[in-house]
Amino acid sequence: MKKTDIAMVILIATISVMIAFFVTQSVIGSPSGETVKVKTVEKMSANVTEPDPAIFNENAINPAVKIEINDDTSQ
Repeated sequence: MKKTDIAMVILIATISVMIAFFVTQSVIGSPSGETVKVKTVEKMSANVTEPDPAIFNENAINPAVKIEINDDTSQ
């Protein structure tokens, strides 16, 4: 390669990096110096409340039980 070819590759690479930098700055933006308030989690306790008996009752349908609709025995 000639010296002019190497200089042209370096020039194109430099311009490409500069264009990529400015495009990403316009899309992403620069970080702001403002503080951000973050919600904190309340302290967990060992107390467990009883579930609502209208929802969790003994006569409720158990989705873990296998139900067969068709009987495989033929007559």
